[in-house]
Amino acid sequence: MDDINHDDQAELSEGAYLELVDQFEQQFVKLEKVQNEVILHEPDQFDNSQEQSVHQMLATEAELKQWLTVEPSLLAENSEVLLNAGKEEMLKICSQLEIVLSFYKTKQDNLREIEERELKWLKEKAQVLNAATEHAKRLQEQHEKFSEHSILIDTKEKINTMKAYKEKLMESLGEILEKHVPPPGIQPKTNKKNIPNEEMISLSDILEMLMSKFLRTPHDPYVTIDSTFWPPYVEVLLRHGMAVRHQEDNFKIRLEAFF
Repeated sequence: MDDINHDDQAELSEGAYLELVDQFEQQFVKLEKVQNEVILHEPDQFDNSQEQSVHQMLATEAELKQWLTVEPSLLAENSEVLLNAGKEEMLKICSQLEIVLSFYKTKQDNLREIEERELKWLKEKAQVLNAATEHAKRLQEQHEKFSEHSILIDTKEKINTMKAYKEKLMESLGEILEKHVPPPGIQPKTNKKNIPNEEMISLSDILEMLMSKFLRTPHDPYVTIDSTFWPPYVEVLLRHGMAVRHQEDNFKIRLEAFF
């Protein structure tokens, strides 16, 4: 009993303190009595250990039922003692709640910092996305604006390139034909059918006519053979696979498609 806290003694009045000490002593006496009864209890009361175990279990159950029916009573009935005990318990609970509150405030502050960082990151990403969207929109508008114009310019350049290439090919072809296949002239021959006249066109002119017809009207590339076509020239084109005769009209020929 001498170990009772002196601070608690100072808070209680002398009467309340003596009453509390007296109750402690009474409870201590009861505890010693129960302890002595347990020590003096003979363990060999029953010869059969199994029967002893059953008896102890029944006794324990009976004692448990008895304790369940007993209403708890206060250790002290003095209001001053109860007030101080309640005050101490409340201070203990308040201290625990302050610790919990401090923990959750710290956690709340951490979560607030995380939220601020996430909001800042989200704002930056939104700005980047808006900038990228605007840039893509401008590029799309520029593409739509200049696509038709660029296509037209590109097509014109290709047409001019093809025309220049065609003219170059025609010049080369004319030089080759002029050198190796001169235009038909009046030459005395025994076979009058093979004698060219002045109205007949050259092989270069025939080829140019076939190519122009093939390029201008690819759906109808045939050229009608008339009196200006020298038959040997037509035969050369057909035999060497440069021209093809119409399947239904022998007086029509077209340029062979070499692609």
